Amino acid sequence: MFTSAQFHFIFFALLAICTNTIAKEISLCEKLEQSIQGRKHGFLAGNLAYYVGGFHASWELMEDETIGLTHPFFHDLRSRGVGMLNSQLTGSEHTGVGNDYRGWEFYKDTRVLYGSVIIGSKVYRHPAPTRMNWRPDKMICEYEIEGVTIREQKCIGANDAAISIITSSAPVTLKFDGHSFYGRHSVTSTASAHYHTQTNSLLIREGGTVRSLPDPDRPERIGPCVYQGMTTALSSSKDFAETLILDRDDRGVWKYSFEIPCDAGGVTVSWSMHDDQNTANNKTREAIHQAPEIMSAKSENINNILGQQIPQFRCSDPKFEEIYYYLWSLHMMYYINVQKGWEMENHTQSAVNNFLGIHRYDACFQIKVGAWARDKPKFAYGNVLTWKHLVENGRYRETQDGHIFLSDNKGIGWHSGAYGGELAEHVLGAWQIYQHTGDREFVRKCYQGYFRKVFWKNLVGFAMNEAEAGKVLEEMAKISGNNTDVDHWKKLINQDPKHLRLMFDQRWEANGHQDYFMGGRDGMLMTTAFWAMRSQYFPRDYAKRMIHSWALNKEHGFFGEFFPLAMARKSMSLFNSADDQSFGYTPDTAYFTLDGIFRQGFPKIASELTLNHLENYNFHEEWGIPVAPEAYSRDLALFGDQYSNFNAGKILLFLEGLAGISYSIPDNIFHVKDSMPTHWDWMEFDIPIGNQDGWTQVRFERKKGFLGEKKKSITVANCPLRVQFEPWLDQGELSRDPKLNGATFTEQNATHADYLSFLADKKSAKASITLSFK
Repeated sequence: MFTSAQFHFIFFALLAICTNTIAKEISLCEKLEQSIQGRKHGFLAGNLAYYVGGFHASWELMEDETIGLTHPFFHDLRSRGVGMLNSQLTGSEHTGVGNDYRGWEFYKDTRVLYGSVIIGSKVYRHPAPTRMNWRPDKMICEYEIEGVTIREQKCIGANDAAISIITSSAPVTLKFDGHSFYGRHSVTSTASAHYHTQTNSLLIREGGTVRSLPDPDRPERIGPCVYQGMTTALSSSKDFAETLILDRDDRGVWKYSFEIPCDAGGVTVSWSMHDDQNTANNKTREAIHQAPEIMSAKSENINNILGQQIPQFRCSDPKFEEIYYYLWSLHMMYYINVQKGWEMENHTQSAVNNFLGIHRYDACFQIKVGAWARDKPKFAYGNVLTWKHLVENGRYRETQDGHIFLSDNKGIGWHSGAYGGELAEHVLGAWQIYQHTGDREFVRKCYQGYFRKVFWKNLVGFAMNEAEAGKVLEEMAKISGNNTDVDHWKKLINQDPKHLRLMFDQRWEANGHQDYFMGGRDGMLMTTAFWAMRSQYFPRDYAKRMIHSWALNKEHGFFGEFFPLAMARKSMSLFNSADDQSFGYTPDTAYFTLDGIFRQGFPKIASELTLNHLENYNFHEEWGIPVAPEAYSRDLALFGDQYSNFNAGKILLFLEGLAGISYSIPDNIFHVKDSMPTHWDWMEFDIPIGNQDGWTQVRFERKKGFLGEKKKSITVANCPLRVQFEPWLDQGELSRDPKLNGATFTEQNATHADYLSFLADKKSAKASITLSFK
């Protein structure tokens, strides 16, 4: 006979086998496939290459995708926008080469391979797809024209070449046209173009000048474009020499077109860009010769990332599984590894349409998301350490009282010059990575020459996290061998509980705002008040009053058409600018607000508000697909970027909120404190911990018992750490003694009365409780 713990280990093992078997039949990329024609533009990502299919101004359709490759573009963060000018500022304010407040969306001015279909003597110019499906690995477009079905699959391969494999149910001719780079900010073009006979390639040497704004509050200047000296290489699996037309207009822009036949056997077209012409040409020819293999490898890679690199999640409501994996897919698609200048680490980014590059504020939660990936040196470390380059190169702003601020965005040799101070949250994120790895060398790199320098004279907190950041700096000093620094941090940052309570008391109901924290004199009430609840020192009685008075209030609080509004209804009539209207609901504010409610120990409210937000913000009910907009306007119109990694914080709401999972390899503890939604029957998470090849499996389950009782269990299997259970009592009362397999009852250690606490020393353990309800 098996013990209960052994049985559950076997159950999870069989479940994993079944899950993997199903995954082979229906991959995660296939599960994430969604119909987007007329709804969203296409989006694909490589490492330094991206693809936008068609064009939407925010969420308004301006240009349909069409056959071929409309907007592939190269972006290695050499520029913030369209220009490559040197800053004219001096000292640390010098923003380097490539900062540009213009042309962030320069991709929409590219025109690469726009396809038309010729059937007989009739030309169907740039047809819109009848159907267009997006997946994180590729796009699939279908066109129905005069009884002919044309199907194409597009992807960006591992060599950063974009390819489109096109088949037709009947023989047709495809005509492609495009031009060298020239956009709305362009002044001149110095491009050249020629056909390379040996490789059947069109090679365009890009160049010209653009209007650029490298320095704020300075006049615009004219300088080199972002593609100066680069080569665009275009090729096809069918020879197009005889049909190629090359023409240079009076601006110096090279326009081109060519025709190729297409039938059921298919044809492939490709694009690549590089500073070296031969490299660009070799990449695009490799894409032509190995197109099916490249596309298959891309799918395998993305499926591996989503199936092996990130925590797995399943629950009794599949809609939320779709949201979870969709948000993870975007976060992982945005990773970039440049290996030049100030871009020497692999890191994620925020958005394709105007905010490529990592952002200091967004990194507050993106760092923590990376901490949950399996390969943390690849997917976590860089989100922290990439910022160190600005400090090492003296590119920061320091105030007279010793505050150091970094720019909000950076690249190979530029930084934005828009300074801010959320870095204390980066400290906490870096510490979470350490908890998940035990990597002392990573801590040393974070502390020496970076955190130590930034905070030595003064620590600028983020949402009242100074005390937590100060404590982490003490621990980092010890780990990195700087023990004499500990007393310095203790003196710099007052961590006395009485002092901290006074800080919160002084800001409570400030400026006459009842049951509200840190309200401003101008009457602007934002969700930032809730962010402070993420501090362990925030008084729970204040949190309870603020949640009931403001979070749940639909008349003057933050509960709008869903939760949360970025600004309280009470303030809306006072603040009604275009930006206020556009950013009515935002993903970052939702994460920080909900995270605070979870941390304060209000599981029912936090879980219900989280599901309310996710199903209204990140799932389009009419379309039946997950979405990740930059914002919703106050009138619920979709706004901003369509594939925004600004939503990454919501991933943490699943892992750290609903599941309540945290763990520390140095402390040898795996902690589970759930807030499973009351109407869910079960949920499961598979967590990659340390160097284990497999998963630590966590299952939460509810079942009906006798006479209205409810049975709830949490099972942890294959965990390399000691397990602490803190099951939520679901607002019920314990009606029977807990059933424990491999765990010990330690109720006195529970966070508060809504939870119990158990501690296990085995790799597989289970805690079961029976609850009654009045």
